[in-house]
Amino acid sequence: MVMTHYMELLAVNQPWNLILYMVIPVALAEALVATEFFTVFLRGSNAGGWKTANKAIGIFLGFYFLGVFLNLITTVIPTIQWRGIADILAVGSYLSGVIPLFSIALLELGVIAKGKSDDEKMKLHFILLTVFLVVAHVAMIFGMVDPTIMGWDPNAVGGNTPPMQHKHP
Repeated sequence: MVMTHYMELLAVNQPWNLILYMVIPVALAEALVATEFFTVFLRGSNAGGWKTANKAIGIFLGFYFLGVFLNLITTVIPTIQWRGIADILAVGSYLSGVIPLFSIALLELGVIAKGKSDDEKMKLHFILLTVFLVVAHVAMIFGMVDPTIMGWDPNAVGGNTPPMQHKHP
């Protein structure tokens, strides 16, 4: 079966690429969502620990994903021979996750939205987290599609590409 570069990246160098590029970011994003819910639900004095955890996870995840983004954009993207629109949508959506995640880190560090109220910052945090969840799911959906379904021809000139060689531990 032909697969997108997104899926191939996760499949090669098992289990390390899967852990580094999927398990860690997704587990942290899910933890961020959970702590966000508890922070809102327990608003006030009872939310202190959840709010602290949420802030720490947001900062760590933002910088972690920035590292993933920089790694992929410098070592993988320059070598890609695209496998059609599904490939572009999957990889592009995955990489675009750096915008909301790093913005959350900057928000938590007080670099952006300095003059905003706590409620306005919470709203921005929610929006950024929602944007990340959307682009991550778009990446997963198109990443699992066989690129030939969306019109890519592996036998066309430049279409028969060798597998990626991602050995990043």
